[in-house]
Amino acid sequence: MAKCDVCGKDENMPYNCRHCGGTYCADHRLPENHNCTGLENWNDPQGVFDSGFDDSASGSGSTSRASSITDKIPLNTGTGGPLAYFRGNATYTFLALMWITFLAQLVVGAFGNSELYRSLFLLTSWNVEYVWTWVTSIFAHSTSNFMHIVGNSIVLFFFGPLVERYIGSRDFAILFIVSGVLAGLGQVVISLAQGYPTAVLGASGAALAIMGVLTVLNPGLKVYLYFIIPVPIWLLTAGYALLSITFLSGVAGGGGGIAHGAHLIGLIIGLAYGQYVKRNRNLRAPSRLEFGGGGPGGPGGPGRGRF
Repeated sequence: MAKCDVCGKDENMPYNCRHCGGTYCADHRLPENHNCTGLENWNDPQGVFDSGFDDSASGSGSTSRASSITDKIPLNTGTGGPLAYFRGNATYTFLALMWITFLAQLVVGAFGNSELYRSLFLLTSWNVEYVWTWVTSIFAHSTSNFMHIVGNSIVLFFFGPLVERYIGSRDFAILFIVSGVLAGLGQVVISLAQGYPTAVLGASGAALAIMGVLTVLNPGLKVYLYFIIPVPIWLLTAGYALLSITFLSGVAGGGGGIAHGAHLIGLIIGLAYGQYVKRNRNLRAPSRLEFGGGGPGGPGGPGRGRF
């Protein structure tokens, strides 16, 4: 249950405005009924009507330019085409890809071909030139610890849609992939600098980037940790940062095989991007999140070479 940002009415099925990010009841769900900040940008071709993946929704100048490109693609890229599903659903698309990749890992692992497994799913310091693993390693997770993918899935499921509504599906997809890739590569560099080779996999770098964006946009956002304990998101994010710095510096000795460097890099990217969004976009962030948390051990949970 959530409260309407205008009248304070409790709603079991609240409406979240995709333009300003606010939470409203049925009476105030329309932009004109809650003085939506997005109304100021309705005449801006790059504003609230930017559909993310559909460039044809931009102004007339960009429409002709986009048409010359999309006309050459044997795929309907319009609003009713097959790509329509991904507009507003990038979060769940990535979530599905994580579980599809997990199943693929189980299949490949069942045949016992460890070399194929590593070349497909692991970003390693000895085969960093396998550029496809920069991306596949984001969606791959440990098959020996089920909580690894469960923890990251929880963070993505509850926090991802909020960020996607704020910045749009296209920018969310870019944030997720770029932060995941840089987090993985950063962990490889850190491990080599510390004098040992490593192999990393997991989406926690991207998950921490998502949390970083939310922390900047609304540090007081209430999150129910483990679905029970209410904490502001800034405290949750600060806890992850402190934990990563502590283990990365060697103060606590070791890190349980967790890629804390990747966690920290992803979080820094999210905080930096959140500051960019806050300066350049007029957004209203909700004051509370009814569900959330993160699995045991946080995004990724405990385990070797995972992030």
